Amino acid sequence: MHACGHDVHTACLVGTAAVLARSRDAWRGTVMVVGQPAEETFQGAKAMLDDGLYARFGTPDAVLGQHTAPLPVGTFMHREGVTMMGSTHVRLRLFGRGAHGAQPQLSVDPVVLGASVVLRLQTIVSRELSPLEAAVVTVGQFQAGTRANVIPEEALLELTVRTEDDAVQARVLAAIERIAKGEAAAAGAPKPPLVEVLNRGPVNRNDPELLRRVRAAHGEWFGREALVPGVLGTASEDFPFFARGPERPVPIVYWFLGITPRKAWEDAPGTTLLEKVAHLPGPHTPYYAPDRAGSLRMGCESLTVAALACLHGGGGATDH
Repeated sequence: MHACGHDVHTACLVGTAAVLARSRDAWRGTVMVVGQPAEETFQGAKAMLDDGLYARFGTPDAVLGQHTAPLPVGTFMHREGVTMMGSTHVRLRLFGRGAHGAQPQLSVDPVVLGASVVLRLQTIVSRELSPLEAAVVTVGQFQAGTRANVIPEEALLELTVRTEDDAVQARVLAAIERIAKGEAAAAGAPKPPLVEVLNRGPVNRNDPELLRRVRAAHGEWFGREALVPGVLGTASEDFPFFARGPERPVPIVYWFLGITPRKAWEDAPGTTLLEKVAHLPGPHTPYYAPDRAGSLRMGCESLTVAALACLHGGGGATDH
């Protein structure tokens, strides 16, 4: 199951479009409603832009986006500066020499080589970066061999790198390649590994002035108590591509919409926000279920209020 909240996102987007269309006298300007595909693979936003989204429909003055989060329904999280990390998807192809499992001395075992690479990669964040530099290196795929008694000729690793800074990401990627080549040489591999960058997602950085405008509008509409302190998200997505206008950068703001039912939030262990979130289902788990009525209403309202705060003549109350 892919439970990331995209059904909520889409419903709130359509609902907001309907509200704005019905209240056309409350604002002036142009609203572009973007139904973006393939967010998880960093392909959708870029494909839309490459297809001439801004050239065909105009470069916007502001781009707004929201995502569900395991926060209590009716709350909203905004973060100044970087709100989500940039991400790079890397593939390592390690070469060995195959042999029968009973004669490992005749092989260069890519399984052992791959295991050494995986363990060594874990030292990049802990030993090569400052504790003040946020980064995550995760190996999510390790494929090698087809039989218990056959040492294969190759191993394949795929991993993600998350950082909040492009320079740090470049250092981490260089370290990955150095480690893979070093471990291959130490193992006596017949040739160096193949290191491929499959795709990248940029750092998601909120525009400061637009963020202040949106957060103030949310605080006025929902009450300041509905705004929770922002924390850096280590996940990534391709929303920041929309900041790359053809002639100029485009201000973007991305915030998080709480969808956890109130009872589930109150029953979760812990006293602080982060303690409770750690005990609640998050995106990409089969138990990530929103408070449907509350999530849809609050999501529609938050998008509508943010849009009105950005539109000329906006800011007036809208009959919901």
